Amino acid sequence: MNYWLLTLTFLSVNLDFFFMLIFLLKKYRVWQVMVGYLLGNLILLTASFFVGKTLTLFLPEWLLGVLGFLPIWLAIRDDDDDDQDKTRKSPVVSVLVTYLSVCAGCNLSIFLPVLVGETMVHFLMTLVFIGILTLIVVVVIKLIADISVVERVMERHGERLMKVCYVLIGLYVFWDSGLISHLIALF
Repeated sequence: MNYWLLTLTFLSVNLDFFFMLIFLLKKYRVWQVMVGYLLGNLILLTASFFVGKTLTLFLPEWLLGVLGFLPIWLAIRDDDDDDQDKTRKSPVVSVLVTYLSVCAGCNLSIFLPVLVGETMVHFLMTLVFIGILTLIVVVVIKLIADISVVERVMERHGERLMKVCYVLIGLYVFWDSGLISHLIALF
């Protein structure tokens, strides 16, 4: 398990949502945002892991390396997420539904290739690690939410930084899965 890759993946997948967190933290209590965001991350990670495990039953690991095209494709395509807040009665459910509606596609397609080769023990460690990152991010975003420079940088460069991270993750999946070495061996 590569903690640097997990951190990069988490940050790049959630970069656009960090901006949403600023708004959610102004609207709800910190603990409500933490719980909703944490639940969303755990749900999407678990779905990614089990879809990946199902695929490994039928396909060799090197072939699953083509899943690295998913994050690269997300970086190349031009798609604006619907960032509208879906208000519900419970603030926790509101944060959860907002996170799932904004980030489900990206999280599934980015984390699936990253988690595809992990064992159950490593996956559980990943859940704990990402859970801790999730809580830390909420606290940090809360601390910097009122700094105008942060808002300007995210508006100006956030999408480009996210796309660069997606491409790097895709290239890492190609390499880590053995796809590149398998293709080179064919020639």
